[in-house]
Amino acid sequence: MDVKDLQRKAVTIRQDLLTLIYNGKTGHTGGDLSSADLMVALHYHIMNLRPQEPDFPERDRFILSKGHCVECYYAILADLGFFPKEELKTFSTYQSPFIGHPTNKIPGIEVNTGALGHGLSLGAGMAWGLKKSASKSRVFVVSGDGELAEGSLWEAAMFSSHYHLDNLIWIIDRNHLQISGNTEDVMSQEPLKDRMEAFGWAVREIADGNSMEQILAAMEQLPLSFGRPSAFIANTVKGKGVKEMENIAKWHHGVPDEELYASAMAQLNAARKELESHE
Repeated sequence: MDVKDLQRKAVTIRQDLLTLIYNGKTGHTGGDLSSADLMVALHYHIMNLRPQEPDFPERDRFILSKGHCVECYYAILADLGFFPKEELKTFSTYQSPFIGHPTNKIPGIEVNTGALGHGLSLGAGMAWGLKKSASKSRVFVVSGDGELAEGSLWEAAMFSSHYHLDNLIWIIDRNHLQISGNTEDVMSQEPLKDRMEAFGWAVREIADGNSMEQILAAMEQLPLSFGRPSAFIANTVKGKGVKEMENIAKWHHGVPDEELYASAMAQLNAARKELESHE
């Protein structure tokens, strides 16, 4: 897909995840929306995946460490064809496998996540194992910035640089908000790039992590540095794409009512038309 196709796809995924949350009456809306462009870039352009053969050995591995933002992940996997879209109608219903965090009962999902701070540890272990087996597969981990206060994550960061895991790519959805408020008020993270570099990582900051052009340019060549794990700090907007939700901490988790859902759909339809007008 080219940039325009990916931009349109990100609009579609935002609409799909909002519909999932609206119908399921639960979801972490703000973080889903902030990470949508990153998730689309990875799944439709960067990673090596086969929806009809989800476990093929040469695939790239993906771990959603911020597992509470699973609705975006489900919407993408369904759209790619890992499972029929109809199955998503069972989201958050009794005995459905489509629960509020990723589970490997669903095709395309490698591991169960949701306990914050553990995703990078899982990714580091996978990357180390792939290195040992001389595999060319890569491991991509998406974390939220709120989980950066977890100590296990920094242990994994130290392990990854020590073992030269240049097949590990860590993307941080830096929307500056978590359930308790601004990340800098809850647990200061800056200077984040300096901290990550001090742990031995090659780090690149994406000024606008909701810009498809900037995401693709930043990740055009991987790894960033041979012999070192790569990290991207993507500055995003919580609730991106829906003006009533943007940069508002309460939308960390929440379900739009009928009026807000209609407004969100209208805004995203307008965004799609705007993209098409420039073609």
